[in-house]
Amino acid sequence: MTDYQSDLLRLLATRGYIHQITDAAALDALAAKSVVPGYIGFDPTAPSLHVGSLVQIMLLRRLQQTGHKPIVLMGGGTGKIGDPSFKDEARKLLAEDGIKANVASIKRIFERFLTFGDGPSDAVMLDNAEWLDALEYIPFLREVGQHFSVNRMLSFDSVKLRLDREQSLSFLEFNYMILQAYDFRELAQRAGCRLQMGGSDQWGNIVNGVELARRMDGTEVFGVTTPLITTADGGKMGKTMAGAVWLHEDQLPSYDYWQFWRNTDDRDVGRFLRLFTDLPLDEIARLEVLEGAEINEAKKVLADAATAMCRGAAAAAEAAATARKTFEEGAAGDALPRHAVPAGAIGVVDALVALGFAASKGEARRLIKGGGARIEGEKVADEAATITIGDQPVRLSAGKKHHGLLTR
Repeated sequence: MTDYQSDLLRLLATRGYIHQITDAAALDALAAKSVVPGYIGFDPTAPSLHVGSLVQIMLLRRLQQTGHKPIVLMGGGTGKIGDPSFKDEARKLLAEDGIKANVASIKRIFERFLTFGDGPSDAVMLDNAEWLDALEYIPFLREVGQHFSVNRMLSFDSVKLRLDREQSLSFLEFNYMILQAYDFRELAQRAGCRLQMGGSDQWGNIVNGVELARRMDGTEVFGVTTPLITTADGGKMGKTMAGAVWLHEDQLPSYDYWQFWRNTDDRDVGRFLRLFTDLPLDEIARLEVLEGAEINEAKKVLADAATAMCRGAAAAAEAAATARKTFEEGAAGDALPRHAVPAGAIGVVDALVALGFAASKGEARRLIKGGGARIEGEKVADEAATITIGDQPVRLSAGKKHHGLLTR
């Protein structure tokens, strides 16, 4: 591991955040002697971000923890296009009202991870619609477009992927990388921003911004990317049987969020503790070597810490208590997902879909056929079975890890 001088790069390296840096020595020297404003962009394509964005949110948190200034850039402008990087097809374009509503909703997430204010290392939130919406096309082409080589843009992996697969890449999407580079240059001018961070899929876009700032203004700015976070079994971080793991509680109950972390693969516990919690490294080193049943205690520590950071300490404690009642005491905890059945009866297939344990009726039937559905602990043998709900809730389970309550 490189022997960095700055607290920033030392922390990022020891906790596993660094994949690539544009000029590590120069960034390290700058971060060791002055406050470095750094940004990450988030496109508001939904009312909430999900766990797939959490590494980037934590990266901004680490920036602030080492005395530097996080800039959260909301893509109110670029969100009207959608980032084509490594996507198989174009994103559905959102209406302006939808983008504004998503921006307002997403802002609440960052307030849990960062301290906002007017101080030197206080976080700020900006929206690139402020400058992108006001751009005039011809002046932009003359002033900015001249600095981009189409030959080079076509060579980026994110573009080549779509072209090699003969999948359409619209001119609208092709412009995204120019606008993201312009964002970096604009933030350097407006906010003294010297650093852009992002996932490894953003490397080409970040390098474009570094070069644009140098060519247009002679400003030295830097880029850092994080490795692609996959689970030990090769899966994509944050994808589950029930869908995306949302950070907002109104899109995913806190119990389900806690359970997502509790279900971490044994091999991922140490890495996830370093990336997604503030636990000291020596404590993590102790936890990650636990084996057998003891590793489950480490997973509970991970679930408690990650949930407390995102949802608050009370939500984490309630989720942990519910899990204890559900798994260890056989009771039904208050935080389990619920579905009200006013008619007093529901087919088991419909119930599995209603609780989010299956994405479709076909998936629910396959779950039953495979012996994965249980009512009050008893395996469901008949996919046509009906569940009758009386005064007490009925517990429906999918596999060993997903439990919900049916109520009247």
